[in-house]
Amino acid sequence: MLALTATTVVHPAGCGLDALWTAAAQGRSGLQPNPLDWCSLDTWLGAVPGVDEVVLPEALSAWDCRNHRLVWMALQDAAFVQAVREAVAQYGAPRVGLVLGTSTSGIRSTEIAYAQRRASGRWPEDFDLRHHHTGDALARFTAEVLGVAGPLATLSTACSSSAKVFLTAQRWIDAGLIDAAIVGGADSLCLSTLHGFDSLQLLSARICRPFDATRDGISIGEAAGFALLERSEEQAKGSVHFVAGGESSDAHHMSTPHPEGLGAAQAMRAALDAAGLAPSDIGYVNAHGTATPANDRSEAAALVSVFGQRGVPVSSTKGITGHTLGACGIVEVLITAEALRHQVLPPSANLVQPDPALPLDLIITPRDTKLQYAMSNNFGFGGSNCTLILGRSN
Repeated sequence: MLALTATTVVHPAGCGLDALWTAAAQGRSGLQPNPLDWCSLDTWLGAVPGVDEVVLPEALSAWDCRNHRLVWMALQDAAFVQAVREAVAQYGAPRVGLVLGTSTSGIRSTEIAYAQRRASGRWPEDFDLRHHHTGDALARFTAEVLGVAGPLATLSTACSSSAKVFLTAQRWIDAGLIDAAIVGGADSLCLSTLHGFDSLQLLSARICRPFDATRDGISIGEAAGFALLERSEEQAKGSVHFVAGGESSDAHHMSTPHPEGLGAAQAMRAALDAAGLAPSDIGYVNAHGTATPANDRSEAAALVSVFGQRGVPVSSTKGITGHTLGACGIVEVLITAEALRHQVLPPSANLVQPDPALPLDLIITPRDTKLQYAMSNNFGFGGSNCTLILGRSN
């Protein structure tokens, strides 16, 4: 049993966990028509307020990129930073690990550098691929900010990246490699992602509507979030812990999910088996729910195969934050943890007309509940699937 000792997050609906939960519980979206002056696509986006105004301290200026600005914003949470300092003091810096997820890291800096090179024939003097764009830059920057010295890794499995970090951290702790772990992830808006999804005809010109009969694509967002995991045999009443998770890799297609959701169902069953739980023990599923026709149909088929028709309450919170890609795992775990804490199931924002072809118990308005176990799903391109189960101490 791993306790979520402390958490922090920045997201399109505001800054901090309280703002995220308030928006999710109320079904209040942080999405807006494309506000970026460097992208002309007709779409809705989840841009984090204030990220363009962030200035890193001089000692960290070499790391400056949009992705690390998101990280810096999240790490201004004094309670989270203090919890990490206490863990370092208790276990020692080498015994606190760091596992983070991202899909594109700081690629926006590389896009800007290429544009300047095309214009002038030279790379800009401040372009630093190793500090900005590489996958390991995210973990190295975060480790420097927090002062941890344990093993670190960055996972990049598309949209399951910052869900899989929980299982890597669990394995490290179970193996005795570390005593505590900082897990999370960050992904920032960039042209590569926006035009990539547009080329796949997956980007909606409207606000995304997961599980709606009229859904026609995703709204991309950005976010950064972190959680401190520590082993705990005893939990205070009402506290939330990470119970277990399951993974699968169905490799059905590079960008299209299996039509029957086979890999997704395998991940959910693996999580249940690892937790020693039955499907009936799960009181809520925070679905991957991207709002593409194929994804929602595939995930619905997987949910029905595991839980039966309308066997478990389901919602997608991507209508609040957008699809934050490599950060959606941590963002949606934190929302799921708050649902357990508050005993309220968040609705699927923007859901107007539930698709009658999807036999799910979709949450349309906030629903009070008695909840002990909840599930969070994240499924990445190429069939890289991850399901996490959280529990609440009664």
